Amino acid sequence: MNSGEAAWTPRHNPWAVALTVTIATFMEVLDTSIVNVALPHIAGSLSASVDEAAWVLTSYLVANAVVLPLSAWVSDRVGRKRFYMTCVVLFTISSLFCGLSTSLPMLIFFRVLQGVGGGGLAPSEQAILADTFPPRMRGAGFALYGMAVVFAPAIGPTLGGYITDHASWHWIFFINLPVGVLSLFLTSVMVDDPPHVLEAKKRTKGKPVDFMGFGLVALGLGSLEVVLDKGQEDDWFSSPFIITFVVLAVIGIAYFIVWEWNEEHPILELHLLKNPNLAVACCLMLALGAILFGTTVLIPQYLQTVMGYTAESAGLALSAGGFTVMLFMPIVGQLVSRVDARLLIAFGFIVLSSSLLHMTSIYPGIDFHTAMFYRIYQCVGLAFLFVPINTISFVNIPPSQGNQVSAMINLCRNLGGSIGISAFSTILARRAQVHQTYMAAHVGGAAFTARVNAASDMLFRAGTAMPDAAMQAKAQIYGGMVQQAGALAYIDVIQLFALGCAIALPLVFLAHRGQRGGGPAMAH
Repeated sequence: MNSGEAAWTPRHNPWAVALTVTIATFMEVLDTSIVNVALPHIAGSLSASVDEAAWVLTSYLVANAVVLPLSAWVSDRVGRKRFYMTCVVLFTISSLFCGLSTSLPMLIFFRVLQGVGGGGLAPSEQAILADTFPPRMRGAGFALYGMAVVFAPAIGPTLGGYITDHASWHWIFFINLPVGVLSLFLTSVMVDDPPHVLEAKKRTKGKPVDFMGFGLVALGLGSLEVVLDKGQEDDWFSSPFIITFVVLAVIGIAYFIVWEWNEEHPILELHLLKNPNLAVACCLMLALGAILFGTTVLIPQYLQTVMGYTAESAGLALSAGGFTVMLFMPIVGQLVSRVDARLLIAFGFIVLSSSLLHMTSIYPGIDFHTAMFYRIYQCVGLAFLFVPINTISFVNIPPSQGNQVSAMINLCRNLGGSIGISAFSTILARRAQVHQTYMAAHVGGAAFTARVNAASDMLFRAGTAMPDAAMQAKAQIYGGMVQQAGALAYIDVIQLFALGCAIALPLVFLAHRGQRGGGPAMAH
C-alpha cells in the first residue's frame, strides 16, 4: 500500500470539486437529447431532408462511443485533469462552430469533434469523484453525478423545444459556450490529480501505443452505433448498408476483446471484469441505460404522436420526473453508506418494474397530469439505481484503475441508451403494424356501417357534401383505429421494458456485498 496515496485528500472541499466537474457533464448529457427536438428545424434551415439531418445525431453518438473506452488510457498518459480540460475545450469550441455551421457537412464534422470532446467528460468526472470522496461518502458524491446524468435528458426535450420555438436551432449549441468557459475556469482552480494519477503518467511514459486497439474500438463500437441508430430507419437486415455495418461491428468488437485481453499495454483493462462487482455493475448499467433512455423517449413521443402535444408540452411531462430524481438521489446517496447497496438496487428495479406495469393502463385519452405521474413513479425507481450501481462498481478496485472502471461503466450506459432507443423504435413500429392489421381485419358489419352513417350524417349537417362526408367519416374512423393501434404498441413496449427490469433483478445478488458506502478502494 502506498501510504501517500491512501492519505491523499483534495485541497478543496469535495463538494466544491463535485459541483465543478458536474457542470460540464450536465452540459454534455443535455446536448445528447436537446438536439433531437431541433432536428426538423436544422433540416429545413440547411436544405436537407430529416433523414440526412439525422446524421447530426448519429455522428455525435459514434464519436462519443469510440472515445468512452479510450478515456482511461488517455487520462493515464497525459493526466486526468489535463485530459478533462482538453475535452471541455474541444466540446465548447466545437459547439460554437456547430452553431455557426452553414451546411450539413460542416455541422456533421463539428458534431463529430463535439462527440470526441463530450465522450471524455462523464468517465473523467466519475473517476474524479471516486478519488475526491472517501469510500464511506462516495455514494453521496455519485448522487450529484447521477442527478446530472438523469436530470439532463429529462429537461432536454423541453429546453430544446423552447429554444427552437422562441429563438433558433443555433442557440442549442451557443448555450454551451458560457457553461464551458465557467467549467474550464473552475476546473483549473478546484481540481487536482491525486498521486496515483501522477504515478500512472510517469509509469506509462515511453510505453508503446496500442494502435490496433484504437483501430478495433473505432471500427467495432462506431459500426455498432451506426447500426443501432439507423437500423429501424433502413429496415434492418433488408438493407445492405446495415448488414455491412453489422458485420464490421461483430468483427471489430470480437477481435477487440481478444486483442485487449492478451495485449500487454491495452487501452481497456478487460481483466478487471474478473471482479464480480464490476462485471455485474456493467450489466446492470447496460440495462439501466436502455430503460432510462428508452422511457425518456417513450412518454414525450406518445404525447406527440398519439395525443398531438407540441414538443415543448410533451417535454414538460418529463420535467417533474427530473425534479423527483433531484429530490431522491441525495437521500439514496446517504442510504448507500448505511444500507447494503444491493438491496437499494433491488428496490429500485422493483419500483421501476411496477411503475412500468402501472403505465400499461395508458390510453389515448389520458391527461397531462397522468402522464406526468407515470414519469414521477418511474424516476423514484431510477433514483435508487444509478448511485448504488456506480458505487458497487468501485468495490475492491485499486485507485489506479478508477479511470478504467469509469470508462467501462459509462460505455455501458451509453450503449444501453442506444440499444434502448433502437429497441423502442423498432418494437413500436412493428407492433403498431400488427395491431393495425388485426383491427382492420375486424372492421365491418352492421356496427361499423352504423358508425360511418352517423359520422357522415353529422358532417353533412355541418355543410359537407354527401360523397365527401362519407369519405371523411371513414377517414376519421381509420384515424381513430391508427391511434388505438399506436397506443397498444406503446403498451407492448412498456411491458417489455418492465420484463427487462425483472430479468435484471437477480443479477444484483451476484455481486459481493462489500463495504457500505462504496467498498474498500484498495490502495497499492
